[in-house]
Amino acid sequence: MKNQLYFICIILLISYGCAGEKTDQKNRSVQIIGEEIIIPRAKLSDKIKGGWAGQVIGCTYGGPTEFKFKGTMIQEYQPIPWYDGYIKSWYDNAPGLYDDIYMDLTFVEVFENEGLDAPALSHAKAFANAEYMLWHANQAARYNILNGINPPESGHWTNNPHADDIDFQIEADFAGLMTPGMVNSATEICDKIGHIMNYGDGWYGGVYVAAMYSLAFIYHDVEYIVSEALKTIPEQSQFYQCVNDVINWYHQYPDDWKATWFEVEKKWSSDIGCPDGVFRAFNIDAKINAAYIVIGLLYGEGDFGKTVDISTRCGQDSDCNPASAGGILGVVLGYDNIPEYWKMGLAEVEDIDFKYTSISLNDVYQMGYKHALQMVEQNGGTVDEDNLVIRLQKPKAVKFEQAFEGHFPVERKQVDWGKKTMNKENSEYVFEFEGTGFVLTGRSQKDDNMVEDYIHIADIFIDEELSETVKLPTSFTTRRHDICWKYNLPKQKHKVRVKLNNPKPGYNLWLGDIVVYSDEQKTYDK
Repeated sequence: MKNQLYFICIILLISYGCAGEKTDQKNRSVQIIGEEIIIPRAKLSDKIKGGWAGQVIGCTYGGPTEFKFKGTMIQEYQPIPWYDGYIKSWYDNAPGLYDDIYMDLTFVEVFENEGLDAPALSHAKAFANAEYMLWHANQAARYNILNGINPPESGHWTNNPHADDIDFQIEADFAGLMTPGMVNSATEICDKIGHIMNYGDGWYGGVYVAAMYSLAFIYHDVEYIVSEALKTIPEQSQFYQCVNDVINWYHQYPDDWKATWFEVEKKWSSDIGCPDGVFRAFNIDAKINAAYIVIGLLYGEGDFGKTVDISTRCGQDSDCNPASAGGILGVVLGYDNIPEYWKMGLAEVEDIDFKYTSISLNDVYQMGYKHALQMVEQNGGTVDEDNLVIRLQKPKAVKFEQAFEGHFPVERKQVDWGKKTMNKENSEYVFEFEGTGFVLTGRSQKDDNMVEDYIHIADIFIDEELSETVKLPTSFTTRRHDICWKYNLPKQKHKVRVKLNNPKPGYNLWLGDIVVYSDEQKTYDK
């Protein structure tokens, strides 16, 4: 009799478990069994929502301080606002803040329209012809694509002086969110899309962020996610070394994020690529901003508010970095487990399309879920009514590439005030330098009373030989981010001449600074 009662109880328990399974999918844990990952469909959906929502929350929180703290941290006494209705206020009054999101959505929409095998050129054209404004590596790539230089050449450092900048790092979230547990599949997507605008460390930033997102679906230990994702990056790269340093300093100073921040500043704050950051406090380099993401994740200890706050208080690109940290932790926690304090006001914007798009958060929750299911099946997994079975992928390092190899900035000088503006009366500018490369910053612009845009045409001569003829639009969306540049020159004295071919009243070229490179780094310690 006792045995009969025992088996009846077992059968009832099994039946209860099966009946309750469909109603409790979100609460079931992710399981790793051998080489397979089992994720309930509802859990996957919740984590994808958490990733997208976490980005929006982190981006909003860091918005007011973006690049207002350059080379300095934001101290605790500095208030950073957060209140019900705050997200909606940004949506209404400064929707351009969310470039972290609507840039991702460009690529998500291409996958939606053309399928998972959409070529890099489709993504590049969608990105280049979008209405939104761009800066740095993104804008340099857009100009390249619009003028016939397609990926991967559009992101290569010889064609893009901003190749090491943060751009793809802030746009790669989608690649990890559509590849749960499939970290190498995420890097394949990053190879295709990340080289549209970046190369070397700039590309690695996106690879690394996408890898952390992918791993966040299956692991809860944030330190493990940070360390395991780093295996996708070649150890000889500076990006790897920078993030690895952060992990080691975290172990050395486990209770003091500021100590690690200071170590990062001492070793990694010298930008050599971005013409806007060389010899300046401004730093949009991917690796140092990735360090701030990792500082937030490690010292945040799984606490959502603490994570985004620390990433923000590290300064520099202080909206993008907490957006990445918040998105990654949002996947770990899932949407339902992000504290209500941080989700307040989110529901009222989830149906609002992001600027420049016809896609809302609620839309991308569904699209991202759909693409993740497709990626699971494409990579040998299975999807049934309740669960996904995913083939576990062990992180593999991507290929090694280094931008600005053998180039070190040695001088930054302003163009003389009397020669800063090129027009009909001043249609040529000549300068000399000694070294192996240069960048001339500046822009094409129109007077305030001019309505129509104009395209200046300029010949660039190096040592009296025509190097290139460039189009320089006054339009902000199609502009060339820098006037001209050239690397890999022989180490000697060089003469550069800029000749404006079609000056027009009401329009001019404004010349900024000359950044000079040589083949060895100079130090000035006394």
